[in-house]
Amino acid sequence: MLPELMMKTVTLKDKSFILSIDADTIQQRIAGLAAQVSEELKGMEPIFIAVLNGSFIFAADLVKKLSIPCEITFVRVASYEGTDSTGVVRNMLGLHENIKDRNVVVIEDIVDRGDTIMFIMEELTKHQPASVKIASLLFKPKALRHDIKVDYVGFEVPNDFLVGYGLDYDGLGRNLNEIYVLKPE
Repeated sequence: MLPELMMKTVTLKDKSFILSIDADTIQQRIAGLAAQVSEELKGMEPIFIAVLNGSFIFAADLVKKLSIPCEITFVRVASYEGTDSTGVVRNMLGLHENIKDRNVVVIEDIVDRGDTIMFIMEELTKHQPASVKIASLLFKPKALRHDIKVDYVGFEVPNDFLVGYGLDYDGLGRNLNEIYVLKPE
């Protein structure tokens, strides 16, 4: 990474963050993921289920780049407060579409501990989809606590707290075009 990019910082509330992944790199990787998904799911007309709030920007950019017919819908779950996961996943809200015998791709902003995605997978399985794949912009393999396969990974990242491009710190920072890492104190 260029030194001038590494120096870029933002402050949200009481914390400072340093640039980790710039906007061009994010968009290039999403284009690659879209090409991979389009090739692997050609002829299947999948339904994408974006997990709110964090994945909304990634989901929009990903589906705009797909070359296959598809649907998109949104669900909401939550497990974070501040910079820490609560470890408790609340009820999934918002799935109104019939996914029985459908090919489903769950879109996440980040898979870290895996609690949220495990909960979602268990809930979706009750609806008997033909298949379920996971697409995540970010993946923290060292934080993972569950046996989960993330089928489409944008970036593997260390177990650091990140904001930007949909990820937030107490509701702030989702609108940043880049991804930032918490600055060490």
